Amino acid sequence: MKNNIELQNVSKKYQGFSLKEISFSVPEGSIVGLIGENGAGKTTTIKSILNITNAGGTITILGKDNKKNEKEIKEKVGAVLDDSFMSEYLTLKQINSIMKEFYKTWNEEKYFGYLNQFNLPTNKLIKEFSSGMKMKLKIATAISHEPQILILDEPTSGLDPVVRSEILDIFRKYIEEDETRSILLSTHITTDLEHISDYIVFIEKGEIIFNLPTTDLLENYGIIKCSKEDFAKLKKEDYIKYKKEKYQYEVLTDDKYKIKQKYNIATIDKPSIEEIMLLYIKGDK
Repeated sequence: MKNNIELQNVSKKYQGFSLKEISFSVPEGSIVGLIGENGAGKTTTIKSILNITNAGGTITILGKDNKKNEKEIKEKVGAVLDDSFMSEYLTLKQINSIMKEFYKTWNEEKYFGYLNQFNLPTNKLIKEFSSGMKMKLKIATAISHEPQILILDEPTSGLDPVVRSEILDIFRKYIEEDETRSILLSTHITTDLEHISDYIVFIEKGEIIFNLPTTDLLENYGIIKCSKEDFAKLKKEDYIKYKKEKYQYEVLTDDKYKIKQKYNIATIDKPSIEEIMLLYIKGDK
């Protein structure tokens, strides 16, 4: 399997924060979820991939260096970023005219199809749109030149559950149409990733905590809820983090089957991605 995006030892320093030589890949035909709390390094990672931020290390997109081949790569990448778009004094019809000149593969029919699907008025100025409408426009624009890779920073932020579900379906269809495509999706709405992602990359304080297939993560991780006495029986090497509640302990393990067998624990809860992330961040070791 080819990797459409590869990061090797990518680093970037700011005052008070640094991306610490992170490495991961986005295989073709896959959706990779990038998770972490605000300020963990998700947006810095995405901007480094897009060469908006000048980072150290090596980043290749479709086998080519992202700095040396930036112009060629941008033809094949669709991006949704939180803090950038066109002038708010344009209409959606004017955006279509601009994009036709900018992208050789711009699909006008697909673009207006998405606008219709999202109920976006084509003659209104963007500045009159709500934040949710603007996000839907960004997604329609990013996907309508039929890129091989989508790089999305919080693409479902500010959208209601019905529209979020609709957009996730669009992402699924985008991958199903062409198995050489990939999506890198950064989001704090981790429930979306449980339904759509193939891999989860968890970043915390500029470091990769884990990079795992979503099915393995949800199948093998578990949360033990136990008394103080039962917690004292657990060995430190058998769990990752724990949190002391008022009446019990919550303990995160990455191998619930081993723990069940070793300690004869009948019930271990299946955690959500959000619960795993929160215990890693807030839990004690």
